[in-house]
Amino acid sequence: MKTLLLKAGRDKSVKRHHPWIFSGAVERVEGNPDSGETVLVQSAEGGMLALAAYSAQSQIRARVWSFDPGVSIKKVFFETTIKKAVQLRAALPAARHTNAMRLVHGESDGLPGLVVDRYDDVLVAQFLSAGAEHWREAILDALADATGCEAIYERSDAEVRSLEGLAPKVGFARGNREAKRCPIIEHGLKFRVDVEAGQKTGFFLDQRDNRQRVRALAEGREVLDAFCYTGGFSLAALAGGAKHVTAVESSAEALEVAKENLAANPLDASRIGFEKADVFAYQRLLRDRGRSFGLVVLDPPKFAPTAAQVKNAARAYKDINLLALKLLKPGGLLATFSCSGGVSAELFQSIVAGAASDAGADAKIIERFSAAADHPVALNFPEGDYLKGLLVLKA
Repeated sequence: MKTLLLKAGRDKSVKRHHPWIFSGAVERVEGNPDSGETVLVQSAEGGMLALAAYSAQSQIRARVWSFDPGVSIKKVFFETTIKKAVQLRAALPAARHTNAMRLVHGESDGLPGLVVDRYDDVLVAQFLSAGAEHWREAILDALADATGCEAIYERSDAEVRSLEGLAPKVGFARGNREAKRCPIIEHGLKFRVDVEAGQKTGFFLDQRDNRQRVRALAEGREVLDAFCYTGGFSLAALAGGAKHVTAVESSAEALEVAKENLAANPLDASRIGFEKADVFAYQRLLRDRGRSFGLVVLDPPKFAPTAAQVKNAARAYKDINLLALKLLKPGGLLATFSCSGGVSAELFQSIVAGAASDAGADAKIIERFSAAADHPVALNFPEGDYLKGLLVLKA
């Protein structure tokens, strides 16, 4: 087998079962493996450590499939691993309340670079690493077998593919059907998911539990849902008895879907207003108009995909949180989130604390948010814990 040999003393993370092997840890590669091909990972002393997918162009030179060198990485490996991931989701309490779940969550399910979301009878798959791309057909077969879904739409258009030397791919990988508006149900609310053109795979399934929490907190409150996207938090707040919801989004296409989602549910449309606007500018406008709210939700896009962008991201997070705290009434609640992998939970809390200080707000954290259970975080892969959130009470 083709082999990747590590430098002396650079095998500690692999022995701790971290699935990423960076280029700087590699002494040499023997056998000239192709992109995505399986290599045997060996320590400098010759110990067999793992089987991994090789990627010549990425700084992550290899991603581990198995830490058991005796395992064969072939079609049955993907059949078994995907079936296990699907069975895990079927056993979750959320499976009783929705027909939309994340079925495969990359490294945390032992499948580096593979993300699969289910929207009713349509799967949306992202092949984001050289290894996942190499085994694409075997993975598609395994997904169809494990779920019974005939339609699999590929959204391999994330920027990280370019780091693996892969071109974007979008379109039906298996089957074909109208997928611009996949109908799903979440805790009794109906949504239309645009898997073809929506952000990521079309909907933010990781926020499912947090939408339910906002629903429970919204009763009788004036709510501001900033970065509302297709209305997930807005409709949850409305269903929870919000007095009124102001939903702000810069994308006209997302707002169109949000309005369709509203129309699909028996909710009072007079209690919600959609605003197409830049959130930063609109918050300032609301401040200048003297508006105030009992609940503000901040769920912005990823400001810092990598550590290199953290400085600018921190400034953006601080700005929106400072303005949100100024817009909150005494006793009001701020549900604020970051999905930026480059921003740690500690840094995010520090940013929000700085925003509260600059806003002159006496505020305290009363809850913490994370991703729903269908987005597990393997203990050997803390990088998988990307979504963090705080529920802040303004005194």
